Amino acid sequence: MRKLTLAVFFITAFACKLAERKNEASPDFTTEGKKVTVYTTADSTDLRLSITDTLSFKDLTQPVETQVCVFVDPTKSFQKVLGIGGALTDASAETFAKLPKDRQQEFLTAYYDPEKGIGYNLGRTNIHSCDFSSDTYTYVKDNDSTLQSFSIEHDRKYRIPFIKQVIAAAGNKLILYCSPWSPPAWMKTNNDILHGGKLKPQYYQAWANYYVKFINAYKDEGIPIWGTTIQNEPMATQKWESCIFSAEEERDFLKNNLGPTFEKEGLGDKKIMVWDHNRDLIYQRATTILSDPDAAKYVWGVAFHWYEDWSGGTQMFENVRRVKESFPRKNLVFSEGCNGPFNMDSIKNWDLGERYGRSMINDFNNGTVAWTDWNVLLDQTGGPNHVQNFCFAPVHADSRTGKLIYTNAYYYIGHFSKFIKPGAKRVISASSRSQLLTTAFLNEDGKLVVVVMNQSNKKIDYKLWIAGKAADVSALPHSIATLVL
Repeated sequence: MRKLTLAVFFITAFACKLAERKNEASPDFTTEGKKVTVYTTADSTDLRLSITDTLSFKDLTQPVETQVCVFVDPTKSFQKVLGIGGALTDASAETFAKLPKDRQQEFLTAYYDPEKGIGYNLGRTNIHSCDFSSDTYTYVKDNDSTLQSFSIEHDRKYRIPFIKQVIAAAGNKLILYCSPWSPPAWMKTNNDILHGGKLKPQYYQAWANYYVKFINAYKDEGIPIWGTTIQNEPMATQKWESCIFSAEEERDFLKNNLGPTFEKEGLGDKKIMVWDHNRDLIYQRATTILSDPDAAKYVWGVAFHWYEDWSGGTQMFENVRRVKESFPRKNLVFSEGCNGPFNMDSIKNWDLGERYGRSMINDFNNGTVAWTDWNVLLDQTGGPNHVQNFCFAPVHADSRTGKLIYTNAYYYIGHFSKFIKPGAKRVISASSRSQLLTTAFLNEDGKLVVVVMNQSNKKIDYKLWIAGKAADVSALPHSIATLVL
């Protein structure tokens, strides 16, 4: 028995070591003969994802203290990127349907074309209504616990046709996951689809069956669902669709109902994500669920939002890293974020984009594998929204004129999504000055992508340093740049 145990130990150790080696980036990466193409978006300029420079490397073994540097090490790699994208809500679909055909095509190209646009490949959609729906609705009749009346007919007007066009525009490579905002009112303790409340224990199984019905119904429409979160913002009582789950309640629903139901119904390949709320409480939720093996076996990842700073605090990026450190085999997904409340007078504010840049750099550096913005498209009011919870999207459509309005958030996101391809591995990128935020990735085709964001009011000259070679770069005030070599 001892010999067998030792054998298992050594086999496991060898397998882990092999996996580590497999995860390493190319140890022989070289800058020799390579040029750096710089793409820039900057405040108070016309630069928007514009090529601004082509750079070469020179020898620089030891930078001096006064030199500003961004140090990149392509030989040290970490998580593999799944994708970047935004939510395909009822509001986005309805706004899209009101656009002229040429503007619809412009929108699809701008988001989903990897060459002419910013190459989105990820999406999130709602299971029946959410705040960004024009009305409140479900897919079943009241008190139908057997779900015999289940129908997605409501979604055939706007959302299903919209998602089908998005899938086609993304080259049939869209990764789409779903999230519920609330069970039907009759399943809840407050008998209201809005205003929080909890799922009644006697409806745990019926609610688990509801996810299956939704996933299968969308599959029948030609829309494959890759995965799901369990509950959008499970600790928030909102005036819109919402439902409260404690960590223990979410854990028990997952291990006793949702996970086994997916396995039983042939949906065991669907990726289940827990939490789906802000970074502030993410560690408590993750450790409560993932410390239970019977629940953890069903968990693919932990999803999170960025709204913990709306009460005047700061974004708590380190909490994301704590989850990755403690549960390295589980995946981290940013599942929602937006700026708000909406004000057309603020649509050109530069901080709309900078918030995205700051969040994406920090979230990726802390282990995130996928990053999902909120609504991909809203109208000139920041809606439609049935509870007047209006907010910004990267792109707005003026339904009065049919024109699209691109906020700088669109370009900031594009500095990541256009260049960091699915399958890319994050590599080390470190700045010698706090004004410059940076992250870097090595794509599967060998291209190195380095993102550098200048948060300051001043132009900063710096050196992109890789293994004793350096290229001279200038970061304009309040800018973001992607360097590709």
